[in-house]
Amino acid sequence: QVLLVQSGGGLVQPGGSLRLSCAASGSIFDFNAMGWFRQAPGKQRELVAAIQSAGSTNYGDSVKGRFTITGDFANKKVYLQMNSLKPEDTAVYYCNAVQGLRMYWGQGTQVTVSS
Repeated sequence: QVLLVQSGGGLVQPGGSLRLSCAASGSIFDFNAMGWFRQAPGKQRELVAAIQSAGSTNYGDSVKGRFTITGDFANKKVYLQMNSLKPEDTAVYYCNAVQGLRMYWGQGTQVTVSS
Protein backbone atom coordinates (compact mmCIF):
# COMPACT_ATOMS: atom_id res chain seq x y z
CA GLN A 1 0.00 0.00 0.00
CA VAL A 2 1.35 3.40 -1.03
CA LEU A 3 0.84 6.29 1.38
CA LEU A 4 1.60 9.93 0.65
CA VAL A 5 2.00 11.98 3.81
CA GLN A 6 1.95 15.76 3.55
CA SER A 7 3.31 18.39 5.90
CA GLY A 8 3.42 22.16 5.87
CA GLY A 9 0.66 24.57 5.07
CA GLY A 10 -1.24 26.83 7.39
CA LEU A 11 -2.12 30.51 7.57
CA VAL A 12 0.05 33.16 5.95
CA GLN A 13 -0.36 36.83 5.09
CA PRO A 14 -0.49 37.97 1.47
CA GLY A 15 3.00 38.21 0.06
CA GLY A 16 4.29 35.56 2.41
CA SER A 17 5.80 32.16 1.76
CA LEU A 18 5.07 28.57 2.67
CA ARG A 19 6.68 25.24 1.89
CA LEU A 20 4.77 22.02 1.45
CA SER A 21 6.37 18.61 1.71
CA CYS A 22 5.15 15.18 0.72
CA ALA A 23 6.79 11.84 1.42
CA ALA A 24 5.73 8.45 0.11
CA SER A 25 6.02 5.16 1.86
CA GLY A 26 5.14 1.60 1.09
CA SER A 27 6.12 1.66 -2.58
CA ILE A 28 8.91 -0.49 -3.98
CA PHE A 29 8.57 0.84 -7.51
CA ASP A 30 9.70 4.21 -8.81
CA PHE A 31 7.31 7.04 -9.54
CA ASN A 32 7.05 8.45 -13.04
CA ALA A 33 5.92 11.86 -11.86
CA MET A 34 4.96 13.72 -8.72
CA GLY A 35 3.00 16.89 -8.30
CA TRP A 36 0.68 19.17 -6.42
CA PHE A 37 -2.97 19.96 -7.01
CA ARG A 38 -5.30 22.26 -5.13
CA GLN A 39 -9.01 22.64 -4.64
CA ALA A 40 -10.70 25.79 -3.44
CA PRO A 41 -14.29 25.77 -2.12
CA GLY A 42 -16.77 25.46 -4.95
CA LYS A 43 -14.06 24.91 -7.54
CA GLN A 44 -12.61 21.92 -9.33
CA ARG A 45 -9.28 20.45 -8.35
CA GLU A 46 -6.56 22.01 -10.47
CA LEU A 47 -2.93 21.34 -11.23
CA VAL A 48 -0.50 23.54 -9.36
CA ALA A 49 2.81 22.00 -10.42
CA ALA A 50 4.22 18.69 -11.57
CA ILE A 51 7.66 17.22 -12.03
CA GLN A 52 8.67 14.22 -14.12
CA SER A 53 11.31 11.75 -13.00
CA ALA A 54 13.54 13.04 -15.81
CA GLY A 55 13.35 16.50 -14.27
CA SER A 56 10.96 18.44 -16.46
CA THR A 57 8.40 20.58 -14.70
CA ASN A 58 5.15 22.30 -15.53
CA TYR A 59 3.07 24.81 -13.62
CA GLY A 60 -0.42 26.13 -13.58
CA ASP A 61 -0.60 29.55 -15.19
CA SER A 62 -1.68 31.26 -11.98
CA VAL A 63 1.42 30.17 -10.05
CA LYS A 64 4.16 30.50 -12.66
CA GLY A 65 7.05 32.56 -11.36
CA ARG A 66 5.87 32.30 -7.74
CA PHE A 67 5.87 28.57 -6.95
CA THR A 68 8.68 26.08 -7.38
CA ILE A 69 8.37 22.30 -7.35
CA THR A 70 11.30 20.06 -6.52
CA GLY A 71 11.41 16.31 -6.43
CA ASP A 72 13.59 13.69 -4.79
CA PHE A 73 12.54 10.61 -6.73
CA ALA A 74 15.14 8.37 -5.12
CA ASN A 75 13.50 8.97 -1.75
CA LYS A 76 9.99 9.49 -3.13
CA LYS A 77 9.57 13.02 -1.83
CA VAL A 78 8.23 16.17 -3.44
CA TYR A 79 8.22 19.76 -2.27
CA LEU A 80 6.39 22.92 -3.20
CA GLN A 81 7.90 26.28 -2.35
CA MET A 82 5.23 28.95 -2.53
CA ASN A 83 6.27 32.59 -2.59
CA SER A 84 4.38 35.83 -3.06
CA LEU A 85 1.21 34.13 -1.90
CA LYS A 86 -2.11 35.70 -2.78
CA PRO A 87 -5.56 35.28 -1.22
CA GLU A 88 -6.63 33.39 -4.33
CA ASP A 89 -4.05 30.71 -3.51
CA THR A 90 -6.22 29.71 -0.58
CA ALA A 91 -7.19 26.07 -1.03
CA VAL A 92 -6.61 22.54 0.12
CA TYR A 93 -3.41 21.32 -1.48
CA TYR A 94 -2.90 17.66 -2.40
CA CYS A 95 0.29 15.93 -3.40
CA ASN A 96 0.10 13.35 -6.12
CA ALA A 97 2.29 10.57 -7.46
CA VAL A 98 2.02 8.55 -10.65
CA GLN A 99 3.33 5.04 -10.88
CA GLY A 100 2.56 3.47 -14.25
CA LEU A 101 -1.21 3.47 -14.55
CA ARG A 102 -1.73 4.14 -10.87
CA MET A 103 -2.17 7.49 -9.18
CA TYR A 104 -1.85 8.19 -5.48
CA TRP A 105 -2.96 11.15 -3.39
CA GLY A 106 -1.91 12.71 -0.14
CA GLN A 107 -4.37 13.54 2.61
CA GLY A 108 -4.57 17.24 1.75
CA THR A 109 -3.42 20.26 3.69
CA GLN A 110 -5.09 23.63 4.07
CA VAL A 111 -3.30 26.76 2.88
CA THR A 112 -4.99 30.02 3.81
CA VAL A 113 -3.69 33.36 2.62
CA SER A 114 -5.29 36.17 4.54
CA SER A 115 -4.44 39.32 6.40
